[in-house]
Amino acid sequence: ITLRDIADEVDARHSEAFDPLGLEVDQTLDSMGRHKERSQGEEHRYNPVTIHLLQESTRRGDYSMFKQYTQMVNREESGYLRSMMDFCYPEKGIPIKEVESVDSIVRRFKTGAMSYGSISQEAHETLAIAMNRLHGRSNSGEGGESEERLESAQKCSAIKQVASGRFGVTSRYLVSADEIQIKMAQGAKPGEGGHLPAKKVYPWIAKTRHSTPGVSLISPPPHHDIYSIEDLAQLIYDLKSANQKARISVKLVSEAGVGTVAAGVAKAGAQVVLISGYDGGTGAAPRSSIHSAGLPWELGLAETHQTLIRNGLRNRVVVETDGKLMSGRDVAIAALLGAEEFGFATAPLVTLGCVMMRVCNLDTCPVGVATQNPELRKRFRGKPEYVVNFMRFIAQDLREHMARLGLRTVDEMVGRTDLLRRREGLKNRHADRVDLSAILNNPFVSQNEKVIFDPAAVYDFKLQETLDEKILLKKLRDAMDHGEKKRLKVKVGNTDRAFGTILGSELTRKFGVSLEPDTYLVECTGTGGQSFGAFIPKGLTLELTGDSNDYFGKGLSGGKLIVHPPKNAPYRPEANVIVGNVALYGATSGEAYINGKAGERFCVRNSGANAVVEGVGEHGCEYMTGGRVVILGPTGKNFAAGMSGGIAYVLDEKRNLYKNLNKEMISIGTVETKAEAETLRDMIEEHVKYTDSPKGREVLENFDRYLPNFKKIIPNDYKRMMRLSAKLEEKGMSPEQAQIEAFYESTRH
Repeated sequence: ITLRDIADEVDARHSEAFDPLGLEVDQTLDSMGRHKERSQGEEHRYNPVTIHLLQESTRRGDYSMFKQYTQMVNREESGYLRSMMDFCYPEKGIPIKEVESVDSIVRRFKTGAMSYGSISQEAHETLAIAMNRLHGRSNSGEGGESEERLESAQKCSAIKQVASGRFGVTSRYLVSADEIQIKMAQGAKPGEGGHLPAKKVYPWIAKTRHSTPGVSLISPPPHHDIYSIEDLAQLIYDLKSANQKARISVKLVSEAGVGTVAAGVAKAGAQVVLISGYDGGTGAAPRSSIHSAGLPWELGLAETHQTLIRNGLRNRVVVETDGKLMSGRDVAIAALLGAEEFGFATAPLVTLGCVMMRVCNLDTCPVGVATQNPELRKRFRGKPEYVVNFMRFIAQDLREHMARLGLRTVDEMVGRTDLLRRREGLKNRHADRVDLSAILNNPFVSQNEKVIFDPAAVYDFKLQETLDEKILLKKLRDAMDHGEKKRLKVKVGNTDRAFGTILGSELTRKFGVSLEPDTYLVECTGTGGQSFGAFIPKGLTLELTGDSNDYFGKGLSGGKLIVHPPKNAPYRPEANVIVGNVALYGATSGEAYINGKAGERFCVRNSGANAVVEGVGEHGCEYMTGGRVVILGPTGKNFAAGMSGGIAYVLDEKRNLYKNLNKEMISIGTVETKAEAETLRDMIEEHVKYTDSPKGREVLENFDRYLPNFKKIIPNDYKRMMRLSAKLEEKGMSPEQAQIEAFYESTRH
């Protein structure tokens, strides 16, 4: 066979791929419609007809049209456990006028955690306005909110998500919350973190998230930050200290064993446990996450409700669920399985105009819902009234089911699985084989026993016994009332958790960010407990003579932290660990000077604080997005992993730093410019001023000799954006203009 024969065969086969008109025939496989709606593909509850009916009914305020929509979504039988269930209606119900009112029911409703950044400012604010009108709750998501919205009773989201302390979690942000939610997992992507692509990190998004425009934001799985129920319990305590008026919520995902985790959360003091199902979301998650992870909320909710009852904890927490709740029937089944509050995410977005294009991550949303592009945002046509109508329609639909079931209040519904049965006449042969007995038959409660949340059983954190309440607030109250500076001395022990946090929250409520640095100085001696100085704001300085435990300076929000050993200590500070693991975790601003070494995960998720320390353990500066860190000593392995912003200066005397670096996102260099050398010197001078560090003093006295040994660690994307912005500023642009132009230039390629 010659080469000519092969070429002729290829030409012949190629010509068969054309129709008689000379057009190429598409030989690719047809889409089965698992991700996007296809006419010959799988059935979706959100399809062109249901989307049209939902949008038109809520825009017109037409409840009869909304009932057409619910009839369609309730008829679907495949893929949902709730579709396999039906109600055990009594022979005679009750008049609907005896059922709890719509106004009362909607107070139990929430919008899901969709962050500002993933959806547009217009969509995010509209959801907040609607839920505030209803006296329900909107959820900020982990992207935070602008300072202006925190001051607005109309636009401020009631639920502030912290996701283990990420992306702009400041004292002011926490103080503005009615409920603070710890995101341990995501419903649409269980076991995975989030990711905001660089082209969606516009300057206004970066400002809110304390990050850099045009640089991707990585949100790793929350279990990457919290390793035990004790860590979670500490965060719950910290957040309660940061805002005593807020409920603390923990978001879990429906997976096998979630009931056991929920029991631990209840013991740790959370007041709300959210069980999120796997089948929500508009399409920003990868397909592998949407189709191959997590479980239905029906399973996780039933397991959680039963496990909490079995452990005598059910009355301590409110149980919430979300994940594709689309009708009053869905809500009724959720309540009968044990839920007291209910979250809606995709449906409210659809009422605002979302057409399920599934391009949320591409910043090309054609209706201005899931985009930051100013031109596309102009197409947004949503109004708060549409979301209000949706929530009220859901509540009315639920009332109709309640009347038929003979139930007057939602509280009477909670956990009444005896009113559920297997649906008869299922056409799907797979659905017919599913055993629902473990969900429908609750072995831990009798029909006459009601086990729901009881406010009197709420966990007591005993905050009134803290040093903040007993000493700090009492001794500083007069000075705070008159705006005077004051300092005081306190002895601390390692059981004094979150020292300074309650005081910090009161300062934030009273002064915001207006205080001068060092307005209130607390000199401490002893051992700082977990989360010493967590979330403290500008104006508060804590100086510790001694050492401190894990989570030192968690979420530092403008305050100043100083720690050093006693002057007569018989050891070299730079050779000994003085603060524990995860110091300055999630810090957003402020300063920290540490005369000694820190443990592992130092400055993880730091997004704006400046810190000087004399050595760190493994995983230092992990996922850092901003701020400056000076390390006058060695680092452990995996330094700068996932680091996307900020700069670290490491004194590499043994020239082995390169072995410990995670080089995936960063570059290593020297301090090249005079300005940078001055910045470095200034930070070390402040360190010596506050801690009297022998190591720092030695470096300053021989600065020219030590300077070549400092290595500058900077993320590549961050470096590129800084250079672009600097060039544009040199051309006469303001810093804000330069940021915007640099963003567009960076994301254009």
